[in-house]
Amino acid sequence: MKQAQRRVAITGLSALSCVGHGRDGLWDGCMAPSDRGVGRITRFDPTPFNCQIAGEIHDFDPLASMDAQKAKRLDRFAQFSLASALDAMRDSGLDLGSMDRERFGIYVGSALSGIAFAEEQHGEFIKRGIKGVRPTLAISVFGGASSCNIAMELGTYGPNVANANSCASGAIAVGEAARLIARGETDAMLAGAVECPLSALAFGAFALIRAMSTRNDQPATASRPFDAGRDGFVMAEGAGMLLLEEWDRAKARGAHVYAEVQGYATTNDAYSMTSPRVDAAQSLRCMRMALDDAGCTAGDLGYINAHGSSTPQNDTYESLAIRKLLGEGQVPVSSTKGAHAHALGASGAMELALCAQVFDRGLLPPNLNVERRADDCDLDLVLSPRKARVDRVLSNSFGFGGINACLVLGRP
Repeated sequence: MKQAQRRVAITGLSALSCVGHGRDGLWDGCMAPSDRGVGRITRFDPTPFNCQIAGEIHDFDPLASMDAQKAKRLDRFAQFSLASALDAMRDSGLDLGSMDRERFGIYVGSALSGIAFAEEQHGEFIKRGIKGVRPTLAISVFGGASSCNIAMELGTYGPNVANANSCASGAIAVGEAARLIARGETDAMLAGAVECPLSALAFGAFALIRAMSTRNDQPATASRPFDAGRDGFVMAEGAGMLLLEEWDRAKARGAHVYAEVQGYATTNDAYSMTSPRVDAAQSLRCMRMALDDAGCTAGDLGYINAHGSSTPQNDTYESLAIRKLLGEGQVPVSSTKGAHAHALGASGAMELALCAQVFDRGLLPPNLNVERRADDCDLDLVLSPRKARVDRVLSNSFGFGGINACLVLGRP
């Protein structure tokens, strides 16, 4: 980060997604079309809704990460949080015994936190009264349930923060965590986002405002960012977690550094709760600020991971912002939501976990399900895995409420 005295390394990656888990599972699941990801909803009866598909995770086993007693005490949101955090720690190889635990922090975002568990317990309340409600409800539904359960599991005492910044939650968590390290307030941070939004009421609320795809007969290709026929996003559950460390400390312990967090910015459209600004002014400004924070220009970028939600408005105006950013230049662009769908606040963290792997793997992840590129999305779309050696990557996350967040990652 340009004005910071300390550099920030990414040394651990983890994810839970409908196409695969962990660092490798997420990457492999995003590299090629698959029937594994999006399908008809099984968690509840979706018949009343115009959208009846989602990216459910069917193969998550909490007992792989925690004992049965803890798994029973935690709701799915907290289980996802703990499992992804522990996996990121394993991937980093960091021994907490080697550092001051008061200088290890946690920052986790989530748009809806424990809302699905709250909805489930409300049903029990209606049927059986307050005696039918689980005593853990009060400590499960707030966003901090994620970061606090992780801190208790790891025994860390540094800053512990949660945000609920819609679909930008994960990107903001990583960006703000990086700032804490850069300013010298912490030496390491677990940062990312978790989303478990697949309950009837929460899902139905998005169906009500017609924000989601109605391609119920084509679930595998319903999420189609930048395609001319896109008709809405596909909701998913998921988690993304990154371990960030002060650069010199990470190198001294021999850690594998995936990428460096070089720039971060966030802005607000101040325009609409659901629609982006038609001039794309603030999303463009956010990208430019992140590049400025990284001390580079658009010409230094080798890849842009777009928010690319597959909604008609978002993809149009994000394309406009990217075109204004690049001017006459071209940079490869893709949205990976065609594979893992849109896990709301967790998407940005999942996408950063993908972006951090671009430097090692020498491949750019594809923008799946484009049958005909939209005329107003005039970008160099990566439609299949593309070999490339890049030095800097820009990742965009644009959410409801006009919240914009962008990060620049650099080759280590």
